[in-house]
Amino acid sequence: MNFLKKRFLGLGVSGFARLFFFHIAACDGIAGSELVEKLEAAVENGRLPGAVVLVAQKDRVLALEAVGYADLALKKPMQVDDLFWIASMSKAVTAAAFMMLVDEGWVGLEDPVQKYLPEFSSLKVAGPDGTLVPPSHPVRIREILSHTGGMRFLNTQDRQKIDSVPLAVSIQHNLLEPLVHEPGTHYLYSNEGTDTAGRIIEVVSGIPYETFLQKKLLAPLGMTDTSFNPSAAQLKRLAKSYKTNAETGQLEEVKIPYLTYPLDSPERYPSPGGGLFSTAADVARFCRMLANGGTLEGKTYLSEESVRQMTTKQTGDAVAEKYGFCLKVEKEGVYGHGGAFQTSMTVEQGVVRVFLVQHTGKWAGGDPSADFAQVVRSLYPQRKP
Repeated sequence: MNFLKKRFLGLGVSGFARLFFFHIAACDGIAGSELVEKLEAAVENGRLPGAVVLVAQKDRVLALEAVGYADLALKKPMQVDDLFWIASMSKAVTAAAFMMLVDEGWVGLEDPVQKYLPEFSSLKVAGPDGTLVPPSHPVRIREILSHTGGMRFLNTQDRQKIDSVPLAVSIQHNLLEPLVHEPGTHYLYSNEGTDTAGRIIEVVSGIPYETFLQKKLLAPLGMTDTSFNPSAAQLKRLAKSYKTNAETGQLEEVKIPYLTYPLDSPERYPSPGGGLFSTAADVARFCRMLANGGTLEGKTYLSEESVRQMTTKQTGDAVAEKYGFCLKVEKEGVYGHGGAFQTSMTVEQGVVRVFLVQHTGKWAGGDPSADFAQVVRSLYPQRKP
């Protein structure tokens, strides 16, 4: 049953005269208020500015809810189609696009990166005595997708802004620094590795990475609000970003420090490892496609084998961290990814959870997304795939 409900609650510590909660949900006999009751309390006490949350199964969306504010200063209520910077959740989208090339036979997971980017043949790693030496084996495709290639989180030149230079230039910056460790021996979370995957997509396909992503995955999958460069109309729906002041405990508006402003600047470039903006509905379509083994609504995007590779541990027996291809893997059937500003997507035994917010740093009084996950588990049955 679809319904629209608006409630007005008196506001306590946050200082506003009234607080608005909007609910739009499609639930199997479950009131939307049950799903977001704890989130509403977090907004009311000033911990959470606002959020959009979604619950889905493989075949349908079960609930879509907006709580709190997209703009605290203007008291602009959050809407279910508001836009968010999803940051490192972009990595999983990049990996899915990359696995399309694997499915089509253009790229092999065991291939060395230098097969497609010859300049990678010059990479070195520090030996036991600190001397730079060639790695024991060239960095492989599998390793850049699983954060085991020895590449850094960000190179020195691009560390301040992830969208400041074209992808091809960023990759050249990566090569100015040696590998941190031998490929395949350790896990090191790496934007550099995912960006390298994006650059290989460009080289192999012959078109810009963002064009490939749009034509091959985002548009066909119906992710119409997902892009690196939101339009002027989309930016009007962008939720403001906040942090909690450590001294006062109050929420303060902040800019996203990793991005170039204004966000409609022509000087901004796509970042495969963290540049996408999206909505809860779009993210859910991506997650449902994975949960269905690479298909959605009768169309196949990835082979079941590619989805299996993405969603199972790829970091090796000697590495404790459980990471697939640009997805954190908790256990069989449970995987997902988060973003720097507390966004998250999770598939747990066939149930999809999407939690979108724009908040950086530590939460005051606990993590609202954990509260949301707990409620979802209690309201919706978890089934093994």
